[in-house]
Amino acid sequence: MLVIEDDDDVRHALGRLLSATGHETRLCATALDGLREVAAWPPDVVVLDLGLPDLDGAAVLRRIRATSQVPIVVATAREEESEMIRLLRAGADDYVVKPYSAEQIEARIAAVLRRGGGGTAATELTVGGLTLDPQARTATLDGVPLQLSRLEFDLLAYLMQRAGKVVTRRQLLTGVWPAESRSLETVDVHVTWLRRKLGERAAQPRYLHTVRGVGIRLSPPEAV
Repeated sequence: MLVIEDDDDVRHALGRLLSATGHETRLCATALDGLREVAAWPPDVVVLDLGLPDLDGAAVLRRIRATSQVPIVVATAREEESEMIRLLRAGADDYVVKPYSAEQIEARIAAVLRRGGGGTAATELTVGGLTLDPQARTATLDGVPLQLSRLEFDLLAYLMQRAGKVVTRRQLLTGVWPAESRSLETVDVHVTWLRRKLGERAAQPRYLHTVRGVGIRLSPPEAV
C-alpha cells in the first residue's frame, strides 16, 4: 500500500492501520515522493490526499493514471459532489471524505482490491540476463544475486520498467531520489556505481547505454 498524505498524524495513523491488517505500507508526505514510490515499487493500492504541499492531488492522480492502472482511493476534506465526480472521472477508483473511520477506509481499500484482483501490481522484471523482483527487493544478473544499495536497486528498477527507452537525468532524479537529497551529480555517481555492479563500463556498456546529451537507456546486450 502507498499512502500519499501531508498531515503527519493522518499519514502515520493510516500506516499503522494498514500494517496491522497485514499490508506492507509506504508513506509519503509530498506528491513528488509519492510519484517516485509509484515508479520504483508499483503498489497494489494508493491512498491519495488532495491537499499536498508541492502539487495538487488531482494532478498527481492524472500523472499516475498516465502510466498505471493501480487502484487509487482519494481521501480528502473536500466534500463537494462536483469535485468527487470530477476525480472519479479522472481515474480515481473511490473517494472518502475526512474525517473517516478506520473501518471505512479499510473497507474501501478492500473493495477496490476485490474489483481489481489486487496483489499482482509488482511483477518480476526481466531484461536479458537481468531479473528484478520489486516485492522481494532482489535482483540477479545471469542467475547471480546482485548486492545493491537501496538507491541502486531503485535506480535499476526504474530503468528496467522503462527498458528500451531513453531516460533523462532529470527524470531519474525526480523518479528515484527523495526530494531532500536531489542533485544531478548524485545521479551520475549512482549510475557509475550501478555499472560496476553490472560488470561494465561506460566505454563498454552491456545494459546501461549513454545517449550523449539526452540520458540513459537500459537494454539487453546485443547477441554476438
